[in-house]
Amino acid sequence: MKITSYELYQVPPRWLFLKITTDSGHTGWGEPVIEGKAATVKAAVAELMDQIIGEDPCNIEGLWNQMYRSSFYRGGPILMSAIAGIDQALWDIKGKHLNAPVHQLLGGKAREKIKVYSWIGGDRPTDVALEAQKVSDKGFTAIKMNATEELQYIDDFKKVQDVVERVSAIREKMGDGFGIGIDFHGRVHKPMAKILFKELESLHPLFIEEPVLPEHNGTLKSLSNFSIPIATGERMYSRYDYKSVLADGYVDIIQPDLSHAGGITECKKIISMAEAYDVAVAPHCPLGPIALAACLQVDATCHNAIIQEQSLGIHYNKDNDLLDYVKNRSIFEYDNGFVKIPDAPGLGIEIDEDYVKERAKESHNWKNPIWKHKDGSIAEW
Repeated sequence: MKITSYELYQVPPRWLFLKITTDSGHTGWGEPVIEGKAATVKAAVAELMDQIIGEDPCNIEGLWNQMYRSSFYRGGPILMSAIAGIDQALWDIKGKHLNAPVHQLLGGKAREKIKVYSWIGGDRPTDVALEAQKVSDKGFTAIKMNATEELQYIDDFKKVQDVVERVSAIREKMGDGFGIGIDFHGRVHKPMAKILFKELESLHPLFIEEPVLPEHNGTLKSLSNFSIPIATGERMYSRYDYKSVLADGYVDIIQPDLSHAGGITECKKIISMAEAYDVAVAPHCPLGPIALAACLQVDATCHNAIIQEQSLGIHYNKDNDLLDYVKNRSIFEYDNGFVKIPDAPGLGIEIDEDYVKERAKESHNWKNPIWKHKDGSIAEW
């Protein structure tokens, strides 16, 4: 079996889909994208695919190393996202060729289903208690929300109080059995992070995500004295990026993104590394159905995978949503806060290719907003 061709589809709301075709007729789908940089990743995928046309798609480890190691410059969000989507498609092909779901090829299931959470509140969180109730009514038992708006290095305590009030409203309405993930989104600098951790500790969040930007992971030591689990990793792109943060021992949950961090092949290794340090995993995935399917295949095989992000109803999905591009919309049916692991061959989903082609005609040029502080300086979004 040889790789013969590929197609790329830039589809709303902000996704990039890849289809790889082989001479046997087997096809595979991947989702290589950096949110806001879809066109850049698209160019990187085209460059990498030129290397592997004519190769056997089943030699995934060899092709992964070829794509990663044959270039003098490697790593980073663009190149690793391009590799990630290609890697997902290769696993999809191999599973279909062998008539087995990817999780069987990775060693088989460690679980039948995994807990999921839903996003609420948007970029500038409002009405979060009501939104939490709405997603609870849909069967979710945990949510994640952005904590803050813009924050300076040192800022008004009123902004801290606003965060506490929002989280308190959810806790009071939903009770202690409801999971509240709080995403600092890299918007918070070290001085304010310490204050927020202290003020939020009594509300028992499920975790605080990206309390500081990954380039400041050394700061996590000063936050590890609080009882709130620390999560990070969506902006870390390979096992090499995770080496020091795992060895330092201040992170409780890592969040590799299977469309950003080298795909199934690399993230399986990253997650196994984390298990050796007794660290849990909650893969990052505010993306489309192919990315989620890849996550679930890996989640199935990893003992330390605890909860899975998914994008149904997320505030970014304005033109299309998670289920629009799959033929079997029940494949991601959420039941009492869990989703079952797909068992069909490959990634376990069937993409509606006709609809993908139709929406690709509209395409998208999604960019994240640019925020500024009152003094005109750039704020972290």
